[in-house]
Amino acid sequence: MTRLSRTLAAIDDANAADPDRSEGAPAARLYGERMTKELERLFPDASEELRIAARGQHIERWTSPRGAWPEGREGYLAWRRDLADFHARRVGGIMAAEGYGPGSIDRVGRMIRKEGIKREPEVQALEDVICFTFLRWYFQPFAEGRDGEGLERIVAKTARKMSAGARARALSEFALPEPLAAAFRG
Repeated sequence: MTRLSRTLAAIDDANAADPDRSEGAPAARLYGERMTKELERLFPDASEELRIAARGQHIERWTSPRGAWPEGREGYLAWRRDLADFHARRVGGIMAAEGYGPGSIDRVGRMIRKEGIKREPEVQALEDVICFTFLRWYFQPFAEGRDGEGLERIVAKTARKMSAGARARALSEFALPEPLAAAFRG
């Protein structure tokens, strides 16, 4: 077993404790596996660090429920920031235990915290993978019961986070209704 495979297995082991089994498996582990599938499809030559960041991007997310932070935008942003820091530290600890050095651990942490989105290629690649994972596996259930205008805003935010190449690819891979597809062309 390689250092990378041991690291990914340790992330999976941590995520196996997720109590959400709504899809028949621990939700966090399933999310990590889906992130890896999208990464391999979109970026087959990804570095070890990007592979680790993709698999561990939501490690043990259920341990920090949104309701533990204040309501509103400020509370939401604080939750997201604290969660990203937690994920980066948790994955960094696993990496250190497997013998990765500080440079690799820091690089993965920057990706998970999305530092340098739109400027750093690997951070942007991770964001593109996150968006594709959302669109492929989580968009449909997320969209159910939401009003059209609110859904269009969320889709537009997702599209803005993606690279131009990823937006074009999303248009070719997903059958989005016109109001939503327009966000990917813009």
